[in-house]
Amino acid sequence: MLKNTNITNGVMLNAYPDSIGNTLSDTIRMLEKPEFKDVFTLFYVLPTFFNSDLDRGFSIIDYNLNKDLVSENDLEALEKLNIQLKFDIVLNHLSVASPQFKDVLKNGASSKYKDFFINWNSFWEGHGTMGQDGVIIPKPEFLNKLFMRKSGLPILKVPFPDGTAQPYWNTFYQKVNDDNTFLGQMDVNAKSDLVWEFYEETLQKVKQFGCKILRLDAFAYLHKEIGQSNFFNKPGTWQYLKRIKQIADKNNLTLLPEIHAEYGLHLHDEVAKEGYHIYDFFLPGLTIHTIENKNSKALINWAKEIVSKGYKTVNMLGCHDGIPVLDLKGKTVNGIYNKGLLEDKEIESVMATILQRGGRVKNLYDPEGNKISYYQVNATFFSALGENEQKLILARAIQIFMPGIPQIWYLDIFAGKNDYAAADAGGSAGHKEINRTNLSLQEVEQGLKREVVQHQLQLLRLRNTSKAFLGDVIFNETSKKIIDIKWVYQDEFAHLTVNLDTHSVTINYSENGEFKSFNF
Repeated sequence: MLKNTNITNGVMLNAYPDSIGNTLSDTIRMLEKPEFKDVFTLFYVLPTFFNSDLDRGFSIIDYNLNKDLVSENDLEALEKLNIQLKFDIVLNHLSVASPQFKDVLKNGASSKYKDFFINWNSFWEGHGTMGQDGVIIPKPEFLNKLFMRKSGLPILKVPFPDGTAQPYWNTFYQKVNDDNTFLGQMDVNAKSDLVWEFYEETLQKVKQFGCKILRLDAFAYLHKEIGQSNFFNKPGTWQYLKRIKQIADKNNLTLLPEIHAEYGLHLHDEVAKEGYHIYDFFLPGLTIHTIENKNSKALINWAKEIVSKGYKTVNMLGCHDGIPVLDLKGKTVNGIYNKGLLEDKEIESVMATILQRGGRVKNLYDPEGNKISYYQVNATFFSALGENEQKLILARAIQIFMPGIPQIWYLDIFAGKNDYAAADAGGSAGHKEINRTNLSLQEVEQGLKREVVQHQLQLLRLRNTSKAFLGDVIFNETSKKIIDIKWVYQDEFAHLTVNLDTHSVTINYSENGEFKSFNF
């Protein structure tokens, strides 16, 4: 038996403030329904909770309530439901519409915030050659170390009062219109004391909103140093993470650093060893692989690793982003190849299956704009499973018996299908919209009549309320086509048996000493 004393049994909902109905109050109306009683104790509200303008919330203008979607009454109602909150702080960037960047645009070099963001040319001065477009091209030995999230240099040129157009570091999204208006997520300069004052103010503010868990979005891109990668360079990234943790500790916030990287890099292990919660970005791909190949070996090996190493994880199937695939890969480090959780051919099979079922793909690029790697596949988890309801119930049962806090994407509960119209309408960045369909309250009512929804809520309620999940977990040795997991705490237990051939799910459990069971 492998023992893990760091696991909570609370289940976490994941949604935008307007994912259900039109505002957060509509989501609360859903949570107040008897069908949702005791299903969730946590709620990860995505950052349109705050004022933002791009990338559906991840381009923050300021961390005040977005009063079009959220009210103080909503926060009080969630507190009455005993639902604790998880928010994002987008450490790496702010919107061009933020007060800080607007001040830079207005006042130029005389702005108080002139060093709050990263002027690309100033950063690379003396370490590259000026291009014809007025943008410095770093020397190849520096440029080749940069990790690109889009093709071309990570910059956005912005107009200044003196008539010049200055390039600013812009790792993620931008949108430039024909009339020269623009949006962009502008990387902040964490060497500026003003940036850390901003972080201090922000963590105090989210605590007042009821935040308990704070996800550090894109934190691994924050530290930038000439001659190093712009992704999780060391020791700078560690120094920044430690500094953020000091602020979080003062505000009684649990940090959840977001890291997307190959398993073979073992960054997840490094972060976990420092005592942080980590995302289990491996579970979605492993679950699809397990179900489609009727082989539980890789999944159970990962589950055992979580327990044996004492990882504190938050796991998921679907989410606001894509289904991770890069994360499952092996990686060569210092000349030594570290195996992944799946072989490359197995990862390619997972990808091919999801794409065949209508998914869209997101890739990574080198500095010349050439595709160098896949990153994630965008699809609803239901569509990724071939829109098979029994497979979705099976996947949910696996998730709730895995170690870690289960995070549940609202659309998965209702077996949402790929939204091709939304993905097409979203343009170059529209791949994510395939899994972000907003549901009306009427659609929620209709969904609650479906067995696939009722069975998932039954599973989630068990995970959220059973004391068994506060205890020890046993992975019983079986054939690769059987999953057998048992949780035990004092006199309570919960026992899952899955047959991957038939997709059948059997759960036996105790409740206040009474033996109970259900089968799907």
